[in-house]
Amino acid sequence: MPTVHPSLLERKIIHFDMDAFYASIEIRDDPSLKDKPLVIGGSPQSRAVVCTASYVARKFGVRSAMPCSQAARLCPDAVFMAPNFYKYKAVSQQIRDIFQQYTSLIEPLSLDEAYLDVTHNERGLYATKLAKLIQDQIYDELKLTGSAGIAPNKLLAKIASDINKPRGLTVILPEQARRFMEHLPLRRIHGVGPASEKRLQQAGLVYCRDVWQRDPAELERQLGSMGRWIWVRSQGIDERPVEVERERKSLGKEDTFATDILDPDVLVKELRALAAAVADALQRRGLRGKTITVKCKYADFNQVTRSRSLTAPTDEAVVIQEIACDLLGQTEVGKRKVRLLGVSVANFEQPEALPLGLQA
Repeated sequence: MPTVHPSLLERKIIHFDMDAFYASIEIRDDPSLKDKPLVIGGSPQSRAVVCTASYVARKFGVRSAMPCSQAARLCPDAVFMAPNFYKYKAVSQQIRDIFQQYTSLIEPLSLDEAYLDVTHNERGLYATKLAKLIQDQIYDELKLTGSAGIAPNKLLAKIASDINKPRGLTVILPEQARRFMEHLPLRRIHGVGPASEKRLQQAGLVYCRDVWQRDPAELERQLGSMGRWIWVRSQGIDERPVEVERERKSLGKEDTFATDILDPDVLVKELRALAAAVADALQRRGLRGKTITVKCKYADFNQVTRSRSLTAPTDEAVVIQEIACDLLGQTEVGKRKVRLLGVSVANFEQPEALPLGLQA
């Protein structure tokens, strides 16, 4: 076996990701939708965004987090359906119960995806065999499909699960990690967003192999803390353990801009995009919160936050956007250049018990 980083020999991780989860549930429950381009989201006449789209709709370019109005332009014959998160949460729990039959080390990322550490599993089986058993059991019991990435760490497993959708099963062995990462765009690394990608491109870094040729100390001088991080991740190294679910206190998104921004219109546009992304993340996790916070970091690194609490919890993009923009108006935006904006939602409602008919 070729020499590999020691951490790549420690764990066997499965990243399991359901295929077009919300749309697949609706198609399962109403087979007449099977061959139609189905979009789960709000009305095309609203400012709502796409939660997910069926594979038929994706052929027209419809994607998650896209404005529903844009999805309607791309696919005029699309069927738009409001999301039923109550139902999706119930199905998600059924899937979680199936996972529990194979390992107790489960880290959910949302209603439709999770990491499973199967290094020492309940069945004493190889990770690939376990992933196939889980796929088959979910289909047999729930008539839904999911894709699995099997790898020695979370980074590789998550990338692998997206390769052969739907119902894909992709394995990356420890000795294959560097070869797998070599030709991969840095954008595929979880945690590299649009702003980070732009910074990397400005440094002449597009693919993982580009990073390998640089000295880590040079990267740190050029990119700050991200320099060392991207040097490690680009080699397929990720030592994070699978963490059993803890109670989440807040959920947010933030973006550090490639260049400081003064124009308030540009900042409002950026903030609205962040708020929409937070709403999508809340909906995917079945969460609603009462407290909305905006974080604003100025060019001189001074930072302020502004918050507002609602009387009722929300996960709606329009509500979060409007409040976030109002909170932004309480900062010195337009007077001082801004290097970072963030939006978060906290103070989550307690989930209600499901009726017996929806229990897993």
